[in-house]
Amino acid sequence: MTYSGTCFCGSVALEATGSPEAMGYCHCRSCRSWSGGPVNAFSLWKPAAVRVTAGAEYIGTFQKTKISQRQYCTKCGGHLMTIHPTLNLVDVYAATIPSLAFVPAVHVNYAETVLPMRDGLPKLKDFPAALGGSGQTIPE
Repeated sequence: MTYSGTCFCGSVALEATGSPEAMGYCHCRSCRSWSGGPVNAFSLWKPAAVRVTAGAEYIGTFQKTKISQRQYCTKCGGHLMTIHPTLNLVDVYAATIPSLAFVPAVHVNYAETVLPMRDGLPKLKDFPAALGGSGQTIPE
């Protein structure tokens, strides 16, 4: 399956192929600030599954930390994805690829939440242990 998406103005187009490695919500302060919302809906993909199909010349990158290279359209400012080189994953924002059936399975960085969500999904204090976090769950 191939999922297509664009930035806000449509100048940058991308595709994600196959199935995401994971989908869920990130509650960290950085994601909240970058997204302009109280939570970020993520879909994580292996880098080989994501490709820019148009407008690569309009992609800007902002890197605040070594774990996240946030990419956006330099024409409209629309957010596209975050490359996580240390994790070997790319977060294509769920809103960027609207044809993907978003089925969240986890909340990460829930210790930082400003929007408690009572949905029965696991709430991780930070990240899964396999990705360098504590793997510790916290109550809803």
